[in-house]
Amino acid sequence: MVSVTSYGAAQTVTGSCHLLKIGSIKILVDCGMFQGDGQSLRNYEDFEFDVSNIDFLIVTHAHLDHIGRVPKLIKDGFKGKIISTKPTKDIMNIMLMDSAKILKEEYKTLRRKAKRIGDEQRIREPLYTEEHVKDVFLRSWKTLEYFEKYKLHQNIEITFGNAGHIMGSSFVMIDYKNDKAKKRLVFSGDIGSKHRLILDPLDNIEETDALFIETTYGDRAHRNIKDSIEEFKHTVVSTLKRDGNVLIPSFALERTQEILWILHKMFEENELPKCRVFLDSPLATKATKLYKKYPINLSDEVEYDALNDENPFSFASLEITSTKEESRLINKVKRRTIIIAGSGMCNGGRIMHHLKHRLWNKLNSVIFVGYQVPGTLGRSIIDGDEYVKIYGEDIVVKADIKTINGFSAHADQEDLINWISNFKKLKNLYLIHGESDKMKIFSEVVKNKLDIKPKIMEYGIRVDL
Repeated sequence: MVSVTSYGAAQTVTGSCHLLKIGSIKILVDCGMFQGDGQSLRNYEDFEFDVSNIDFLIVTHAHLDHIGRVPKLIKDGFKGKIISTKPTKDIMNIMLMDSAKILKEEYKTLRRKAKRIGDEQRIREPLYTEEHVKDVFLRSWKTLEYFEKYKLHQNIEITFGNAGHIMGSSFVMIDYKNDKAKKRLVFSGDIGSKHRLILDPLDNIEETDALFIETTYGDRAHRNIKDSIEEFKHTVVSTLKRDGNVLIPSFALERTQEILWILHKMFEENELPKCRVFLDSPLATKATKLYKKYPINLSDEVEYDALNDENPFSFASLEITSTKEESRLINKVKRRTIIIAGSGMCNGGRIMHHLKHRLWNKLNSVIFVGYQVPGTLGRSIIDGDEYVKIYGEDIVVKADIKTINGFSAHADQEDLINWISNFKKLKNLYLIHGESDKMKIFSEVVKNKLDIKPKIMEYGIRVDL
């Protein structure tokens, strides 16, 4: 008996968690956090499967919506082996440590407020702590190179391919014998466009009996990356020339490194007006060091710079702010700055105080270069809210708001269709990791273009293969 049950990223984008059973072997593909629109409480709920019986955890990549509940998984009794690429393991370490610190700060803030009204008991402990994160990396691990085969069991073998999404990201091929016949199923993880700025493009493969594929942007086409870069440059230059400031809420992984690479090239080619550029994100700073550590995973141009002792993510105008005090001091710089800060969806982090100080000024610009989950501050801003609440204060939105989705690390509809079309004789296609309305649109496109009728995965509903 072979089955898959999705306990996250089923008709929603976050919380990726898929339980694969092959006979007596139980494999979990990702264990991510639920994020946005009041979803965070779901992270505290008990897992709907016996954690202690899971034999393997396969991690496709190190975004929190794919790894954010791994410490909870171990805290709740997981004793199996974790499998990922080496860059993913390294990035997981910094991402989960950062997550644990945020959870701790949120707990302390909520407890302090509850204490004032004598209601401390209702504040639950953090989902996990830094000690729980350390436990993750004391477990049995196996790191794999792309297309290195690894046996999980006598009749089960896995292989990673490059998903082209972020550093170390993978799709996973699982080969097994079922009734003496050889079978394969593939989980896409999150896949990237073939037009990537700083990474090698995703790999193509041809064989599978079943494919579970993400559909985050299954309803649309991304803007051409060259046009997106030109719009980005134009917004930066025009804002600086009017003595304004550019705020870039940016995800620590991939997006920050792409933005730094573009600014690096602009500086080299004298396209960047005189200004001060702040990377105000300790997590992004750590992630950028890891990107430089694995040049083999970078695109040819970026790899060439990295191998020739040139830092492709740095330039003379760039200032790294490590401490909170250094971050606060940026507020004293009133004009001609570029501030790159997390979080990417403006639901926490240092970007919050920068928005509070600069969102109301029409000379400034805010450039969104990533997906904004419904319910986040970032989504409210791009949806055109006249006022947004930051630290309990209503702030008027007068800055120029730009959304440039050509930088997305996710494949768009055309990319997804093209990748699926590489598979020969594909009959079983399952849609995961997407909002319900977008999945329905993508499902119709797949039927019309590829003559395949996909199935949309439902939360907690087992699919037998």
